[in-house]
Amino acid sequence: MGRHEFEPGKLVVGLVLIGGCLAHLAAVRGWVHLPVYFLLPVLAGGFCVAGLVSSLAFSVRRHRARGTEQHELQ
Repeated sequence: MGRHEFEPGKLVVGLVLIGGCLAHLAAVRGWVHLPVYFLLPVLAGGFCVAGLVSSLAFSVRRHRARGTEQHELQ
């Protein structure tokens, strides 16, 4: 299996989903009282953060690629 590029947006999405699952599990077990209207907006906000992280990583990757192309031309 070949190596792949690190994608931080996917890492953030995974952490958001794991956190949401753990919060739901804690609510079901009775350890904590979380209303449904609290958990859904938090998950949506986490997905928005993941989108921002992905776009930032994409722009950094594109900027680095342009920098190497300019050095090759000189």
